[in-house]
Amino acid sequence: MALNKKQKKQLDVIRKKLQQLKQQLAGEKDQMDAPEAVRKIEAEIAKLDEQRRTIEAEK
Repeated sequence: MALNKKQKKQLDVIRKKLQQLKQQLAGEKDQMDAPEAVRKIEAEIAKLDEQRRTIEAEK
């Protein structure tokens, strides 16, 4: 079954957030001023990846 309009929009939003978070993570790793910020960003990336996989599995 193909993705519906709502699922496609959710995936689009998730992909954009992931791209932004990955850039932010790279910047945080360069500075390493706040190690807890790196862990927070990595946790958010993992959460969004799981959401993406869940939506894609519904195909």
